Amino acid sequence: MFLKRCFVLLFFLVNLSPVLFSQGLGEVGHSRNAMVASEHALASRVGLDVLRQGGNAVDAAVAVGFALAVVYPEAGNIGGGGFMTIRFPDGTATTIDYRETAPAAAHEDVYIDEDGNLRRDWSLVGARASGVPGSVAGLLKAWEQYGSISLSSLLNPAINLAQVGFILRTSDVRTINSLRQRLTRFPETAEVYFPGEQPFKAGDRFYQPDLARVLERVRDNGRDGFYRGETADLIVETMDRHDGWIIHSDLENYQAVEREPVRGLYRGHEIITMGPPSSGGIALVQMLHMLEHVDLSGYRHSSTEHVHLLAEVMKRAFADRNAYIGDPDFVDIPKEMLLSEEYNRSRFQTIDPDRAAGVDEAAARDEGTETTHYSVIDENGMAVSVTTTINSLFGSRLLVRGAGFMLNNEMNDFSLQPGVRDQFGLMASVANKIEPGKRMVSSMTPTIVVYNDEPVLVVGARGGPRIITSVLQVVSNTIDFNMHINEAVGTPAFHHQWQPDRIEYLSNSISFPQLWQLRSLGHTPVRRRVSGRVVAIARHNEQLYGASSLYSGGGIQGY
Repeated sequence: MFLKRCFVLLFFLVNLSPVLFSQGLGEVGHSRNAMVASEHALASRVGLDVLRQGGNAVDAAVAVGFALAVVYPEAGNIGGGGFMTIRFPDGTATTIDYRETAPAAAHEDVYIDEDGNLRRDWSLVGARASGVPGSVAGLLKAWEQYGSISLSSLLNPAINLAQVGFILRTSDVRTINSLRQRLTRFPETAEVYFPGEQPFKAGDRFYQPDLARVLERVRDNGRDGFYRGETADLIVETMDRHDGWIIHSDLENYQAVEREPVRGLYRGHEIITMGPPSSGGIALVQMLHMLEHVDLSGYRHSSTEHVHLLAEVMKRAFADRNAYIGDPDFVDIPKEMLLSEEYNRSRFQTIDPDRAAGVDEAAARDEGTETTHYSVIDENGMAVSVTTTINSLFGSRLLVRGAGFMLNNEMNDFSLQPGVRDQFGLMASVANKIEPGKRMVSSMTPTIVVYNDEPVLVVGARGGPRIITSVLQVVSNTIDFNMHINEAVGTPAFHHQWQPDRIEYLSNSISFPQLWQLRSLGHTPVRRRVSGRVVAIARHNEQLYGASSLYSGGGIQGY
């Protein structure tokens, strides 16, 4: 009986202290002048070296991007795409969109077979799953427009890492070997990741000579080193061998696009973030505008009232995402309306503190993951926030033979068929239907927060749609609850994406009594093992602090 009572007491202590039991911090660090925070120590070291050599934050971000293609191939890969948000020391800002595009041969019924059945697997695995890669074009555009040192200075470190190899960590080996069945589906991939059919061991050196040659061609020939010539030939040969659709003209015609950032104000802080085809920036600003109508500092963090309010705000923003967001070059997006205080006030006014809104109630009122993030601040105050992806872990699992990099499976981020959800459970929308040359909607949310004309938070995350809600909560934690960045990142995040109609929470982040309270309000709480993985840099008292919710073995570095 005594042991039973102790067990019951421990159970309630755990469940009544949700903030103390979270997925926790992976890593923290601090410095005074400049900082690079990524998910791999070797990539961060490359970026920091660039800053020490006199490069600016854009130079460092470009160098980190290419280094991640070598040391973090499951996510940071030149076979994918991404978004970059830049804030300059004079207060101006811009964004660079290098999201993948649909090949010219693609159309809205491209994943429907001859019997009229949706072939989701075609959009997830193999050559047909890949959009035209944008990472190389985007990183080069950033450097051409805003870099300050030579391209060779930025690419040589990545080339060296590919040529001489790097030591595989236990986490690297665990990831690769756990996916053996999937990574050996294609012989091109198996040859690199399971040479001689043998698995890697922690401490092994991973050599990538083919990838080194690709990066050398980019260094020597710029974008033509990737989108034309030998590298392009290798991509197209892989496509032809596996019935893919990308052809030479798709590669030659690809362009990264510089776009105006999405901006907003939240309790005196300026929010600078990414616009469409990323849905993250507009959704983030919408949710902050809604939250501004209530004093969150009066709430107990992670209380039933707090979780209910966050879920209802998220629900409405994701409903609008589904209704309106697409590639701005293909669809008209009511951006001014979605970002207006009046519209978001009206959305907030529909929230009932005593009842969860149903899916139809939260819908737009006028109509119907493997990713990695890194942040950089240089000593002059230039801030860069970058999120890049190949979608699933190792993307399409198809490696370009002779080139050494994996192709993305971003075509799954399009709406494959009306009424059908994607791999993240997001509902299909007309605005995001497949069209040749179109960019698929993304959840990436590279964001910079400014206060008193100084960048105080550079933040982003990985995790599909959970990126948006994770970034929201880190911003709110720092501003509304005055949390240090370590606590803001380490505190468990909640997630709701309108459909499916459920609140996702981490184990022990909601107490047992709260589960009953949330259910009584009409919510459906569902426990998940992980949430969005955040990488952030914040400024506190003239010091820079980095924090990551994923341990990266020294991925936060500064001087």
